[in-house]
Amino acid sequence: MAIVRWESNSDDRSEFNRLHQQVNRLFNLFAPGTDPFLSRVYPAVNLTEEDNNLYIRAELPGVNPESLDISVVEGKLLISGERKIEVEDEKTGYHRKEREAGFFRRTIVLPLKVDSGKVSASMKNGILTVSLPKSEEVIPRKITVKTI
Repeated sequence: MAIVRWESNSDDRSEFNRLHQQVNRLFNLFAPGTDPFLSRVYPAVNLTEEDNNLYIRAELPGVNPESLDISVVEGKLLISGERKIEVEDEKTGYHRKEREAGFFRRTIVLPLKVDSGKVSASMKNGILTVSLPKSEEVIPRKITVKTI
């Protein structure tokens, strides 16, 4: 049985922080070495829409574009890859370590049908931009009225 030190400070903020730490400790039992709240949303993405395209921009600093695998499957965009961080000297002591290395996978449900044959991707300054042209059937068409 573990002995847990009880903190008697009644400040609401410290109680919330203590609860947050306890929840993190619980999640770390099942996934050691990861922060459960941050690991679920990596990479952070923005999904935008213009006339004929959807755009997904993902923050991937330090990721080699060649390690990325991007695909469109059944109305979802799948992004997976690996971020490698140089190993520091064994004598290095961390005060804070938030940059994780390893494999990641992100699935984004697309709000409408896209033409998967025309999807393209580029990367600049650690930002991945995926251009997803809308399928012809979802692009609004202007109908002209003929006079008789």
